[in-house]
Amino acid sequence: MDDTVSLAGRVAIVTGAGNGLGRAEALALAAAGARLVLNDLADDDVQATAEQIVADGGEAIVYAADIGEWATGEGLVAAALDAYGQLDVLVNNAGVLRDRMVFTMSEQEWDLVIRVHLRGHFVATRFATAHWREQSKRAGGPVYGRIVNTSSEAFLLGSPGQPNYAAAKAGIAALTVTTARSCARYGVRANAICPRARTTMTADLMGAPPDGAVDPLAAQHVAPLVTYLASPAAAGINGEVFVVHGGVAAVMDPPRIRATVLAADHGSADGMWTLDSVHRALAPVFGADPGEGLPPAGFACEDTLALATEAIGFDAPGGTAR
Repeated sequence: MDDTVSLAGRVAIVTGAGNGLGRAEALALAAAGARLVLNDLADDDVQATAEQIVADGGEAIVYAADIGEWATGEGLVAAALDAYGQLDVLVNNAGVLRDRMVFTMSEQEWDLVIRVHLRGHFVATRFATAHWREQSKRAGGPVYGRIVNTSSEAFLLGSPGQPNYAAAKAGIAALTVTTARSCARYGVRANAICPRARTTMTADLMGAPPDGAVDPLAAQHVAPLVTYLASPAAAGINGEVFVVHGGVAAVMDPPRIRATVLAADHGSADGMWTLDSVHRALAPVFGADPGEGLPPAGFACEDTLALATEAIGFDAPGGTAR
């Protein structure tokens, strides 16, 4: 293995490591040489992941706890330091689904998904970055820190039945960029993936894998990119969002300005907005009346739907993505 992609001597935390993407990522990180701290709620499942890593010749310990708890983030970092004396990589993956339309969603369904995904990412990131910042101050320069977060195309598409999930995943993308910008000076690199994967969480949405063929949505096809982003080779990659599945990876552009309108050009006496000048400016751009049918949702990115021809779990813009 090329030394620049090897994780020999590195220590990684993986949340949601009991099943699906987290398990596949943990196994791949271990195969690249990392020693693991594995987190999940399901103790039997995450213990099975650890046992598989050890059986394959690697090292792994389990820290089973609720990732939404403040103490869990602190405990994960402490567990890495106690067991291995260092921390180099954090892979945030833990998540749940509670799909429902926004007008029927319960308070509990909203809070749970936001808590596990967005708060869970923050809690682990908060303590990992605090450790790396302190380490950098002691060293007098940058240290080695890698964060790989798990966002989703749901936030790009505005998935109609997933207001909680899409909002959490949008927040994760923003958290990733903020972390990348604020912690780069300490040596930390933070990036996010939007994976398509057939997991326990998405089984009802994506169906069964194809018979007698490579499953393009198998979780293990996502793991190599995660491992690469955790490696020394990814030192120049920071604050990026990737869509990844099968043999495809795409780097997303940041949002762009579509049009700029000025009040002064639309009848404003002092160059500031009035209700009339807003109407004169925007009506020609969007149309005053959509007429028959519904106006399209403007702030959505559907480009990723064209990345692959295999079944990807949804048939049209607005479907569900992991």
